[in-house]
This record gives sequence, C-alpha cells and structure tokens, in this order.
Amino acid sequence: MSISKAAFLNHLQTLSRSYRHRVLPQPFLAVRYMSFATQEEAAAERRRRKRRLRMEPPVNSFNRSQQQQSQIPRPIQNPNIPKLPESVSALVGKRLDLHNHILKLIRENDLEEAALYTRHSVYSNCRPTIFTVNTVLAAQLRQAKYGALLQLHGFINQAGIAPNIITYNLIFQAYLDVRKPEIALEHYKLFIDNAPLNPSIATFRILVKGLVSNDNLEKAMEIKEDMAVKGFVVDPVVYSYLMMGCVKNSDADGVLKLYQELKEKLGGFVDDGVVYGQLMKGYFMKEMEKEAMECYEEAVGENSKVRMSAMAYNYVLEALSENGKFDEALKLFDAVKKEHNPPRHLAVNLGTFNVMVNGYCAGGKFEEAMEVFRQMGDFKCSPDTLSFNNLMNQLCDNELLAEAEKLYGEMEEKNVKPDEYTYGLLMDTCFKEGKIDEGAAYYKTMVESNLRPNLAVYNRLQDQLIKAGKLDDAKSFFDMMVSKLKMDDEAYKFIMRALSEAGRLDEMLKIVDEMLDDDTVRVSEELQEFVKEELRKGGREGDLEKLMEEKERLKAEAKAKELADAEEKKKAQSINIAALIPPKAVEEKKETAKLLWENEAGGVEEADVVEMAKGVEAGGSNGQDPPSC
Repeated sequence: MSISKAAFLNHLQTLSRSYRHRVLPQPFLAVRYMSFATQEEAAAERRRRKRRLRMEPPVNSFNRSQQQQSQIPRPIQNPNIPKLPESVSALVGKRLDLHNHILKLIRENDLEEAALYTRHSVYSNCRPTIFTVNTVLAAQLRQAKYGALLQLHGFINQAGIAPNIITYNLIFQAYLDVRKPEIALEHYKLFIDNAPLNPSIATFRILVKGLVSNDNLEKAMEIKEDMAVKGFVVDPVVYSYLMMGCVKNSDADGVLKLYQELKEKLGGFVDDGVVYGQLMKGYFMKEMEKEAMECYEEAVGENSKVRMSAMAYNYVLEALSENGKFDEALKLFDAVKKEHNPPRHLAVNLGTFNVMVNGYCAGGKFEEAMEVFRQMGDFKCSPDTLSFNNLMNQLCDNELLAEAEKLYGEMEEKNVKPDEYTYGLLMDTCFKEGKIDEGAAYYKTMVESNLRPNLAVYNRLQDQLIKAGKLDDAKSFFDMMVSKLKMDDEAYKFIMRALSEAGRLDEMLKIVDEMLDDDTVRVSEELQEFVKEELRKGGREGDLEKLMEEKERLKAEAKAKELADAEEKKKAQSINIAALIPPKAVEEKKETAKLLWENEAGGVEEADVVEMAKGVEAGGSNGQDPPSC
C-alpha cells in the first residue's frame, strides 16, 4: 500500500515533535529573600547595599538633623575677647609663597613695596600671616622707618590679624628707639592686662635695654622685679644691661651690687660672660685695676669655665680699650678672630669691629681703624649705615674729610644706603673747611634721595649760604624745601631779612603772598610786624596791607563764584529733571491747575463735565448700559 508524499512528510514532522528534547524546570531552591536570622545580619545587608549602590541618607533625615542643629543655641561670643595668633603651621601653600615673595622684596631693599604688597594681600584670597607682617616690621625697624612701622602695625590691627609676642616686642623697641619710653611702658601695661600671651625673655631684655638707653634706670629696675614676680629665671643679659646703666651714671657700687645679687641667685658662680665686661668697668671706675684684670682672667683665661659669646667679648674689649688697656684688647681681638668659626661658634660680630675701630681712633690710628673696618667682609660681617657713620664721624672730627668721602663712596659698593646723619655730617665738615658748594651739593643729594632732613640741618645750610653771599642759592633751597619742611617764623624771617637787605622786596612780598594762599600756614602777627618793618625801611610800608586786602577780596570773589556755580549747577539739574518728564504729564498738570482756579472763582466746574462725559462713554450717565435700538 503506497503512501502519498504529503502524508509521509506529515508523519515525519509528528515524529520529530514527539522526540524533541524537553528542558525540565529547575528544582526549587530554598532561598530566603528579605529575611534574616538576626537584626545584625539585616543591618549588615543594608550597609552592604548602600556601599554597593552608593546611596546617600534620605533627604528628610538630613533636613531633620539640620533643623535639630539649628535649634541648639550657640553661645554668644564676646567680640572684645582678643584673638589668639596663628601658629607657624599656617605658613603653608600660597601663604608661604607670599611670605617668600615679601622676603625677596626686603632683600632687594624695597621696603615700601613690601609694606604695600602686605597691605593689599590682606584683602585678597591669600591673607598674610603674622609671621609675614613681622618680617616687614622688623625690616622697617632695622632701617629706622618708625612712621611706616607704626602705620603698618595699626593697619593689621584694624584688619584683625592677631599679633604674637614678636609683634609686641617690635613695637616696644620702636617706641624706645624714638625715645618715647613712657609710651613703650604704656603699651607694655596694656599687653600684660589684655593680651592672651605671656611675655618672653626677649620682652624684658628689650624693655630694660631701652629704658637704660633712655636714662631711666629706675623703671628698668622695676621691670627686673616684675620679671621675678612673673616667675622668669634670672637672666644675666638683663643684669648686664642694668650694670651698663650704673656705669652710665658713674655708680660703681651699683655695678658691684648687681653682680653680687646675680651671683647669689645663680648659686655662687656666674657662667655667662656677658656681665664680666661691665664688672671690669665698675672696678676700673673704683680704680681697682688689679681686681679688674683678675676678672678679665676669670672670663677669658685658659682654664676659664665662663661661656663667652660675641656680645660678651665686645663688652670686655670695650672695657679694656676705654681704660688704657688697648694692647690687651688687641691680643684678645686676635684670639677671638681665630676662635671665630661660623656657624658653629660666633666669636665676633659687627659690634666687635666697631669697638676696635673706636679704640684705634681714640689712639689717633685712623689708617689702622680703616683697615680693621675693611676686614669685616673676611669674617662674613656686613657693615651697616651706623658703622659707616661711626667711623666717618671720627674722621670728620679729626679733619680727615677726604678719607670720610672715600668711605662714603664705599657705601654704594656695599649696598649700604646713607641716611640723613651721613649727609649732614659731610655737609657740616665741608662748611668747616670752607667748601660751601660741596656742602650744598650733599644737601641737595640728600633731598633727591627722598630723605627728610630736619629744620636744624636746613637752617645750618641757609646760614652758610647767606654768609658766603650766595643769596640766589639760599632762595633756591628755600623754594625747594618750603613745601617739605614745617618752617617756623624764624626760618621765614631769615630768608626775608636776607632778601630785604639785598633790596629784593618784591621777592619778600611774594613769599608772604604764597603763605597767604597756603591754608596750612599761619601768618602770625609777629611775622606781619617784621615784614612791615622791613618794608618801612624801603619806603613801602603800605604794601603789606594792600596785599592782604587784595587777598581778602580775591577770596571773597572766589567764594561768591563758588556759590554762583553751585546755584547754576542746581538750576541745570532741575532743567534736566524737567526734560525727563513727558509733555502729556506737563499738560495734565496745567489743566489741573486751571480747574482748581475756576473752582475757587465760582465758575463752571469743568471737572464735573469731563467726569459726566466719561460716564456716558462708559455706558450712560447713570452707569447703566444704554438701550439698544
């Protein structure tokens, strides 16, 4: 029996479906979803999910915690409580870069830019630390720029930069240097009462040394007692300054008394050599040369147990040089130079060379003094302006102007800037030797160097110029300095008298004219009488009154013109405001004024007519809609 082709294919498809491989379902696995044996496991699972999904806490819980924190009352802080200064750890990153930049400016001797940069940085995103400010203040103190120092200090106080103990010490030193010990003590009292800081040993050293320099030994003794009350250990340096004050007062017994007091407090032996130089001076004052030299051997002998610093050596050298023992001083100086081994041991410093220079000059050995002065560089000591002035002063006092001018030329080579004392010294020496033009040139150089000579130096210059018959030069210097110096009546009288004697009354009146124009200068009655007397000598006694009347008239005219200009300006502003108002608004104002006038006159009330017309346009006189036709 034959099978058709279609039936055969259908049979094959049926067989293939019946024997197709069936995929059985996987057996049921006993997995526990959302169910944990303990609470700890559930919490661990939640933490794992949060870490895996980086989930943040719910927003509502975050807001709730913020609300709870905002509800907690914060303690009210007293704004008058002084702030604590920053620690040195704040000097990092950009602030450290700022500090280094300002150090670079100071090394380049650009103190004005350093101070200005510090001020500007206060209001930038890189606020300077107190350590940066102290660096600028210390540089200004070294160069005796006390006005700039106090201005910068006041600025940082207003800016809220908390000072540290170094800042206070710099302020104390500045006031003591300008011979204002009472202000320094007042600041010290405020510091003790209000500052959240304790004084340091350096604080007491600065105060005691400054008070001794200002001839206030009694206050210095009180500071020493205050130091003991505050629990500070005995400091031989403070005692050396006090002994120095006794030497200045020729009180040899006071020197010995202070030494005995220090010796008792230190247990019977003073191992710091800083006091031995002053002790030697005390013995020399009492003509006890033997005891003085025994003290010298105890300090610097071969078996000495005394610690000698550069300052201690300087005091001993000074005691020997000033008391006829300069040969011993030379031997010690040579030994000290051999002992000097920086940076391990500093046996000499700038003061050492200054002491030896003074010793040579006292003996008339100026060539040797200049030779020792030039040896400073070999021992890595750089002379400053004070050192140059010290040697130049002694050279000028001994009529050695040429050598002093050589030293003046070396100042520029060593990057040392002359000060007012340098130029005044050279100017006066030139005048003594009859070199008027050279002295005037030094004064002019001083002014061009942006230095500020005082009135006494100016008066000496004018006196020499007038005596030498150089009236034109004197008048030129007067014109140069009249705006830079606060001249007194005597300075004005001096130049006016010289002009009057030369018959140049017009120039004298011109000076008075300029004084009347300057609001900061007062023409006193005494000066007016002087000018009248000088004019009377020339037969022009009425010129001063005419000049003053003319000045009063000009001032009155200027004031009237100023008032007229102000009125004109006010009128112009009102015109400009009127121009801003549109014309329609102006017409409405005029119409309103007209209606008010007619109301008062009892005429037809145009306002009612206008209002009725508006009502008709809106829908009838009674406010209803008009009937439709």
